Amino acid sequence: MQYTEKFQKMASAAQSQVEGVEPKNVDNKVAKGAILLDIRDPDEHQKGHIEGSMNISRGKLEMIVEREIPDLDTEILCYCNANNRGALSAASLKSMGYVNAKYIADGFIEYKNTLS
Repeated sequence: MQYTEKFQKMASAAQSQVEGVEPKNVDNKVAKGAILLDIRDPDEHQKGHIEGSMNISRGKLEMIVEREIPDLDTEILCYCNANNRGALSAASLKSMGYVNAKYIADGFIEYKNTLS
């Protein structure tokens, strides 16, 4: 997908504000208690997702995340298909006080590739 210059600038800024977790390290972090947060739209989630992930779409994230994940110290691994929405979501969560909000670098697509 071709992104606008302003969107890409915003997404790049978000990536510089939060930690990107390498896909090969995701399962280990989940085993230690991290929550997987698929921020794609429900139809994307239904077509395939990381097993055990919670789905809160990017458009509703800030409105309902506190109800679903009340502990601000929880390690949260946001992901989308690649980087942008995951990083934007993690940065937004950080601004809400979630100190361990991160994103999966290169997203769901790369995570699937690590399983092969």
